[in-house]
Amino acid sequence: MTAPAAGPDGPLSTLLDDLRWRGLVHATSAGLEARLATGVPIAAYNGFDPTAASLHVGHLVPAFGLMRLQRHGVRPVALVGGATGMVGDPSGRSSERVLLDREIVVANAAAIRRQLERFLDFSPGPRQAEMANNLDWLGSVGLLDFLRDVGKHFTIPYMLAKDSVQLRLAGGLSFTEFSYMLLQSADFLHLYREHGVELQAGGADQWGNITAGMELIRRVEGRAEGHEPAHGLSYPLLLTPSGAKFGKSEGGESVWLDPAWTSPYRFYQYWMDADDRDVSVYLRWFTLMGREEIEALEAERDARPEGRAAQRALARDITERVHGHEAADEVARVSGILFGGDPVHADPATLEAVAREIPTAAWPEGEPRTVTDIAIAAGAAASRGEARRLVDQGGLTINGRPAADASAPVEADALLAGRYMLVRRGRRDYRMLVRDAED
Repeated sequence: MTAPAAGPDGPLSTLLDDLRWRGLVHATSAGLEARLATGVPIAAYNGFDPTAASLHVGHLVPAFGLMRLQRHGVRPVALVGGATGMVGDPSGRSSERVLLDREIVVANAAAIRRQLERFLDFSPGPRQAEMANNLDWLGSVGLLDFLRDVGKHFTIPYMLAKDSVQLRLAGGLSFTEFSYMLLQSADFLHLYREHGVELQAGGADQWGNITAGMELIRRVEGRAEGHEPAHGLSYPLLLTPSGAKFGKSEGGESVWLDPAWTSPYRFYQYWMDADDRDVSVYLRWFTLMGREEIEALEAERDARPEGRAAQRALARDITERVHGHEAADEVARVSGILFGGDPVHADPATLEAVAREIPTAAWPEGEPRTVTDIAIAAGAAASRGEARRLVDQGGLTINGRPAADASAPVEADALLAGRYMLVRRGRRDYRMLVRDAED
């Protein structure tokens, strides 16, 4: 008899209860709960679109979803859409995406694999994560074979009824994108046959594609009485306050997991800036914290919202997950300096990290230097008159101390660690003056 599947977060039978408490269940297929209740090991997959060489925060929903499944005993398969990424999924989109060349897709898939290793355990064992690329099987399929083996099982009315198609019909939907549903269904069938995958997971906007894959497996593989061969699970979509799909900053710029595209500090700060109304959701979705820890943070948020303890715990936890312990330590120190900490006691490495995250300028040459000179050199003021007004209004600080006299001298020995001077205009406009290390 097959041993019941279990992981560090409990057995399969408790998976949906955990996901429901976290608000992560949008829909499930009719037989999924009964299938999990058997405790028999199961494999599940979630697809990742390789249109860039990095995942962004919007991909955290499926990444954490697969991780939670694995932690309940599911064997996860991360499917990179090397083939479907060359076509484009119409789900959740208002326009057709730019199609990619094969070489770019392959390179992007390799980069995504490295990032997913932060979430999934690929070490040998019964729950060992697996990476797959649908270019490996769809790339060699001929059109006539595909139409015969897959296309004949779907009617046009069935496909037109899907929400992802309906939302695009009025504005125009190419045949290329219209066929995406069939390609994703073929993926599910292949993974079912070759990798023993019975469950497909994805966002709510993928539910139509998920159910299409289930239908293809039913038609091709048959269905025993009272037994569904394949199952589906979808997560609710997380939207920004403007109603856009989660993953974009307010300025429309994605927040990437690659530190070369979004620095660990800016990644950390993205979560620190989370609205009090959203942080509860983020703690449940994007951390492994348990109920008691999350509810304690929520209570502290309600009692002392100005302390932002929930945001700080969230930012630290998820930054460490994505960028590692050392990076999380560093960005927490940088954030502490820029948001209320005393820079005078900061170590040189932290000051250097601060300089990488804010506008910097060269330490001005010549003597004497005044507060006005410093403000202009740092870019905090455009003229001597503006600098004086800024000081008179109490709007300029130097190394964490309010500047009271615009004409007061500023000596080189005031530099932090012998090289750095932190200048702040107003509440959040930070600048750094840096003296060359050889001076």
